[in-house]
Amino acid sequence: MTDDDPNDTLDPAVEWKLRAWAVPAALAIAFLFNRWGTGHMIQRTFLTMIPHELGHAVTGWWCGFAAVPGLWKTLIPEVRGTIVPLVVAGLEVGLAYVGWRTNRLWWVVVAIVLGVLQFLGTTGRVDTAQLAITFGGDGGAMVIGTLLILTFFAPEGSKLRHGALRWGFLVIGAAAYVDTASTWWRARTDRGEIPFGEIEGVGLSDPSKLAEAGWSPGLIVSRYLTLAGICLAVILGVWAWQTWTMRQRSHEWR
Repeated sequence: MTDDDPNDTLDPAVEWKLRAWAVPAALAIAFLFNRWGTGHMIQRTFLTMIPHELGHAVTGWWCGFAAVPGLWKTLIPEVRGTIVPLVVAGLEVGLAYVGWRTNRLWWVVVAIVLGVLQFLGTTGRVDTAQLAITFGGDGGAMVIGTLLILTFFAPEGSKLRHGALRWGFLVIGAAAYVDTASTWWRARTDRGEIPFGEIEGVGLSDPSKLAEAGWSPGLIVSRYLTLAGICLAVILGVWAWQTWTMRQRSHEWR
């Protein structure tokens, strides 16, 4: 048990069953909603839009830009700043420090990886960074969706287990991942599914910006699908491992 909440208790015999069914069920329900016109609209409007804009903003922060996420649009400055990179670097150092002090070495590994990504993002060309930020909309929606799904496996004592918090994150994460990945899965055989065009009040869509920068439709689709595949592999891998280990724990607990 962690020190986050000493009053939190977990029944392994129940927990492993929840882990076994909750994630596949959430993804299946999200898929069915996506196939339904009204459900797709609800997903895109209320569940996918925020992770999408956060994807733009987070990519911008790691590239040195003081991005400001909003509803349907993220404001991206034309030049890099100095405060945001320092704040991001401070967060990485803090994560590594806490991970080291609490013997959570995987936190240290995550901090190092984030630091490497920040170095690459902030030292690269501005136009390359802007392309990464554009790609980071749908790309970020899938990554953030994946991370939200994985919060369902929060350890005993975690504040994420309070109330229905992890269930809410699971629903949002599954919707964001499925809605975004489905678009690019359909686009692999039908280029008409690629959301080219202009969005009223926003400007060119992300795929249109990438196409203007020289990305071919095939390249756009393949890169999004590659990321979607990586995210799905992570989800399935963590789901299988966490379910199996909790089931083993239930046998020992008896």
